[in-house]
Amino acid sequence: MAKAFKVPHTLTLLFGMMIIAMLATWIVPQGFFQTFINDANREVVIPGTFSLVEERQYLTPWELLTAVPRAFAAAQDIIFFVFIVGGVLAIARRTGTVDALIGRLLKKHSDKPQKLIFMVIFFFSLASGAIGTAGEYIPFVLILVGLCKAMRLDAMTAVGMTVAGYGVGYGASAFNPFTVLIAQGIAEVPLYSGWWLRAVIILPFILIAFHHVWTYAKKVIADPNQSLVADLPCPLEGKEATVYPELNGRHRMILGTFLATIVIAIYGISQHGWYLYELGACFVGWGLVITVLGRLKFDEAAESFIEGVKDLTTTAVLIGVARGIALILEDGQILHSIVNGLSMPLSHVPAAISAVGMLVIQTILNLFVPSGSGQAFVTMPLMAPLSDLVGVPRQVAVLAYQFGDGFSNMIVPTNAVLMGIIGIAGVPYDRWFRFCMPLLGKLMLFATIVLVLAVVFGYGADLEVASVFINNAGVVS
Repeated sequence: MAKAFKVPHTLTLLFGMMIIAMLATWIVPQGFFQTFINDANREVVIPGTFSLVEERQYLTPWELLTAVPRAFAAAQDIIFFVFIVGGVLAIARRTGTVDALIGRLLKKHSDKPQKLIFMVIFFFSLASGAIGTAGEYIPFVLILVGLCKAMRLDAMTAVGMTVAGYGVGYGASAFNPFTVLIAQGIAEVPLYSGWWLRAVIILPFILIAFHHVWTYAKKVIADPNQSLVADLPCPLEGKEATVYPELNGRHRMILGTFLATIVIAIYGISQHGWYLYELGACFVGWGLVITVLGRLKFDEAAESFIEGVKDLTTTAVLIGVARGIALILEDGQILHSIVNGLSMPLSHVPAAISAVGMLVIQTILNLFVPSGSGQAFVTMPLMAPLSDLVGVPRQVAVLAYQFGDGFSNMIVPTNAVLMGIIGIAGVPYDRWFRFCMPLLGKLMLFATIVLVLAVVFGYGADLEVASVFINNAGVVS
């Protein structure tokens, strides 16, 4: 009898994708667009300037091997942020605050898991849609895993509500400064324009995500063997409380400082452009505060911090190797070739199909350029003029970019935040793929309907007319 196929370890899958990327650089025509540096000091491609290189350069296995440490260096910000968060949360657990919080939530919501799932997806979606939060959810993962375990759910449910929340938030965002505003600026449509449609459609997307996660959760509650991670150890194995302590005044103070840390982080992101270095500093500060409030000896806090960091070593390795895939494609000069090749067929199909084609292209390209802002700078300079040629309003092109970037963020293994979340929760990528792929299909189907209707009803067409009128009047060149 043939042996049953065993899915490779996530690290094996990622390194295999690096090898495939290297082989692709030997086959795919190598080329590039000319670029310029814009006012935001970002490199932006110039449409119509694509050209092939005169002589193909072959990446060697040596470049593949050197790409691994280079990828770790390129992903150092998210890697060290994950380490810091894991270490500080271990200190918080040492104070008993996390277990006390879980006990309190269980007392109030143990018979309403659907309420917990909806609230997490809803609030994470709104936060991601408003200010672009994603990596900031990493501190919540282990707390949600512990809560789900106590409610007879599993780690997959915890990851599902977290990732679905930020994926929907990014995909249907009305105001995300890292995606929507950048894409609108490049497409030369007024900033914040068209927000009303995005504000309306985010709720149906949230409901689709909630229905998917809750349907899975109900199966796990009814039969734990239905869990996709039933045969795997929980990351909290041996650390979960059997009796939860009462939430006392000291715990409340620690939770208050946690909320204050989140508020400071959000303020820094929105007002001063903070990112992971500054957010990491916030959590280091919080760790020092809770050490004092929790009346821990500094040696106890140090031991807990190191234990928390050690638990996330696998996660850090996966994040680093995932970054290597895009690095290989950039080194092999085929990233722009892929963008150019995917966009060319759109000029030969009707407008509605072109809009859906833009969604497909943005989804595929997110595998190679998982940064939302980076993808906007690479693709929108091409999609905006292309949309003019095929009769798709530029506002719809921006919407297709949003959907493709945001929803596929939930599944592409090159997304460092995703790999960090599933790594912390102890969920292998192949299991997550089985859970998330049907959800992605549902979201994409609804996104396709929205895009077709947007073209039919001329979403953003008034902006095109106004632009033409102004140009003809000689007011704007």
